Amino acid sequence: MHLSDAERQGIGAGTVIRRKESGRHECVTDEVVIEEPLEIRIGGEAVATTMRTPGNDEELAAGFLLSEGIVRTRPDLRTIASCALPASLGNVINIELAPTVKFAPAAAQRFGTISTSCGLCGKTSIESIRQQFPPIDPAISLQIPEATLLELPNHLRSSQSNFARTGGIHAAGIFDLLGKPLVVREDIGRHNGVDKAIGRAFLDGLLPLSHHVLVVSGRSSFEIVQKALAAGIPIVAAVSAPSSLAVNFARECGQTLIGFLRPPTFNVYSHIERVAME
Repeated sequence: MHLSDAERQGIGAGTVIRRKESGRHECVTDEVVIEEPLEIRIGGEAVATTMRTPGNDEELAAGFLLSEGIVRTRPDLRTIASCALPASLGNVINIELAPTVKFAPAAAQRFGTISTSCGLCGKTSIESIRQQFPPIDPAISLQIPEATLLELPNHLRSSQSNFARTGGIHAAGIFDLLGKPLVVREDIGRHNGVDKAIGRAFLDGLLPLSHHVLVVSGRSSFEIVQKALAAGIPIVAAVSAPSSLAVNFARECGQTLIGFLRPPTFNVYSHIERVAME
C-alpha cells in the first residue's frame, strides 16, 4: 500500500462543502487527522488494540508497556518492530521481551481495545497501580519558575504542526525546568500522545525523568497522571481541567498537578512547592 507524505504524518485530505460567514458555500479541500487501530503484540500474542494516529508506533508501544508496568528498564525490551504482514497495513507491532521479564499473556486480557477518548478505562485495581509505581521521591528538590511554566503552552503549540493543519489532534510534550523541549508528540488520543513521548524517552534510556514536566494539550485524566508517574515525572500540566481521580492520585503520589494552564492564569491542585511563585 502506497502512502503519501501527508498520510505518513497522520493527515488525510478530502473535499468538503464549507459555509462561509457571508452565507455562501464553497467546495474546498480539508485536512483531517487519520485514526486507525494499532494492534500491540508481545511475542506474537495480541495484548491490546489502541485507536491512534499512525506514526511513532514503536514509541507508542514502548510507552504503553512502560505505563502498564510490563517493562521497567530499557534492557527489558529486546526488539520492537512493525509486522511485515500484507494484511496488517502497518497496523500491527510486535515486541519481544527479555527472558528475565515475567509476563503472563492471560494478565493482558483486561487491555482489550483502547479508545482515543479515554485511554485504558478498565483498570482492574487502582491500588495495584499504586503498588507498581512508587511515589515521587520527596527528597528530590526542584522548582519550575512561574514565568517558564506560563511559556510551556506556546512552546507546545509551536511544535504542533498537525494541529495547525487539522485542528483535531492532541499533543504531549516533555520539557525540562528551563522550558526546553525533550520530546513532543501528537496523536488523536491524549493518552497515545503521552505514550509516544515517554516511549521515546524510554527507548533513549532517559528515565526516570525526575527533573521534567509533562504538558498535555487537553484535560488531565487519571491515565495521564499515572503514565507520567511511570516515567518518574514530578510535574504534570494541562491546558484544560483535571479529573477528581487525577487530582487525588497526584496528591497521593507526590506529583504536582496543574490545570487550566492558559497564560496568564493556571490552577495548582497538588504539591504547589514545585512552582516558584514570582
